[in-house]
Amino acid sequence: MRLSQYFLPTLRDDPKEAEIVSHRLMLRTGMIRQSSAGIYSWLPLGHRVLRKIEQIVREEQDRAGAIEILMPTIQSADIWRESGRYEDYGKEMLRITDRHGRDMLYGPTNEELITEIFRDSVKSYRDLPRNLYHIQWKFRDEIRPRFGIMRGREFLMKDAYSFDLTEEDARKSYNKMFISYLRTFERMGLKSIPMAADTGPIGGDLSHEFIVLADTGESQVYCDRDLIERSAPGKDIDYDADLMPIINDWTGKYAATEEKHDPKRFEAEVSSDNRVSARGIEVGHIFYFGTKYSEPMNCKVQGPDGKLVAVLSGSYGIGVSRLAAAVIEASHDDDGIIWPDSVAPFNVALINLKAGVNETDAACEDLYTKLANAGIDTLYDDTDERAGAKFATMDLLGVPWQIIVGPRGLKQGEVEIKRRVSGDRQSMTPEAAFKRIVDTD
Repeated sequence: MRLSQYFLPTLRDDPKEAEIVSHRLMLRTGMIRQSSAGIYSWLPLGHRVLRKIEQIVREEQDRAGAIEILMPTIQSADIWRESGRYEDYGKEMLRITDRHGRDMLYGPTNEELITEIFRDSVKSYRDLPRNLYHIQWKFRDEIRPRFGIMRGREFLMKDAYSFDLTEEDARKSYNKMFISYLRTFERMGLKSIPMAADTGPIGGDLSHEFIVLADTGESQVYCDRDLIERSAPGKDIDYDADLMPIINDWTGKYAATEEKHDPKRFEAEVSSDNRVSARGIEVGHIFYFGTKYSEPMNCKVQGPDGKLVAVLSGSYGIGVSRLAAAVIEASHDDDGIIWPDSVAPFNVALINLKAGVNETDAACEDLYTKLANAGIDTLYDDTDERAGAKFATMDLLGVPWQIIVGPRGLKQGEVEIKRRVSGDRQSMTPEAAFKRIVDTD
């Protein structure tokens, strides 16, 4: 993408309304713009990040055996009355009456709708287990939306729902999502910690939040430092194998949100050197709730003995749009964002220091074409801005690699390559710079 033709409304100064780093940088880089309280438009740069995050989530859900569908944002109030949650959910639910006087709502979550779909479609235990997920916009009417998309009213979410016949099978489904989440967040450059958590208004008896440590986190969390230094299982993980040893290894160490924190147990189980008390950002939540929805909604299948059995379910959410902010909170410096390669809007920033000069234009065009043909997302700064402004803009945007092309270097047959995360710079031939990028990608 040529910067001269791109829509990138950056801001020179920090917006006064932005209280946390991610909100400031998302506004300054032109990723988002506020439409109304807690509701944002995603502009081209932000939309690219959102789609890359979404794709990682999708790949890991598919790898774990979940099946993608798409449910509507608007739901009938009738199914929420079936489950008993319509009146209980509170003012966070946006309730609507259509022109025929029917009660509708903008879905804050989808347990009722997916249970209805499954109830009307599956009749036999032979069609279990199943895990269905979608990636869709949600709305919760927060009383005080703040921190940009971190705590907005409209947000993009991945929510999956498992359906099983037995408790044993239901736990297997839960374990698959547990592992999948560890892999998902690690692929985004995030160190997530699964923590025993409260189930909130949705209910259930087994619950873990996946927390990213950050000074601006919304809740206090406590954990053993060993968990921060662990790596997620590799992509060769066999989801059909017994996953309990891995689950036990992760959950055997102390980790809890404030609601579940036990100070005495924390001190007894964790050495003083390993005790971590910090703020955390919730980026995912998984919970098993058994027959909480299947019983009142009569979602039953015929079991092996011919008797009807209420299916057992779990729910598994990831805040896709919130992850964009979480990555920034975890990876930035005074100059701007530092995107991990996997979710960066562009992989390379190609900077022409003398646009309009034949030598630099030709070298940049050659590199730009080669990078495009190699499938490398490149933002080509072909504007006539001064060099200092170009450097500042690319550091602010946080593109992982910069290739800097100027007349002085080209006289020596060289361009400069810069790694954003470390600030390291090297001079090399254009061919070597291209090879470095392609080999890294």
